[in-house]
Amino acid sequence: MNMQTRRNHEESGFTLIELLIVMSIILILATLAIPAMQKTVKKANETSAISSLRDLNAQEGTYSSTYPTHGFSCTLAAMGGKADAGAPTAEAAQLIPEDLATGNKAGYMFAITNCTKVTVNNQDQYTGYQITAVPNTVGKTGDRGFCTDGNEIHYDPKGGTNCTELLQ
Repeated sequence: MNMQTRRNHEESGFTLIELLIVMSIILILATLAIPAMQKTVKKANETSAISSLRDLNAQEGTYSSTYPTHGFSCTLAAMGGKADAGAPTAEAAQLIPEDLATGNKAGYMFAITNCTKVTVNNQDQYTGYQITAVPNTVGKTGDRGFCTDGNEIHYDPKGGTNCTELLQ
């Protein structure tokens, strides 16, 4: 081999040091990007939970006016139901999407609690409710818990259901 061919042969490709430097840079960038991405995901989950609570409040009003003898719904399943399962009923009103009706959406668990009821003509009628949304894993899927009673949305900064602070 002449000298020119040997030099071209030696200069083709990357050295191990160059590859290690590139990999180190990629790891540093990933280390910086992952926490920022997790923070963005938590914020998106919280925003989704707030939006879902607003939707649930609106659908509680629809449910109450559609089924006045029942009043409000006291379960998410009663506001859910598949559209292809037949006509809506008080037990499956088809007002909310299936993921929300199961109580788990976008990293949050939803529940209707603290239902108040009266009995009229041997029929229970729900006159009040509270809907809660808490993170599946506090600190990972969300930081705050949210609650509503149909009027305003409050939150718990610790992720639970002790919602004392008004959402601004």
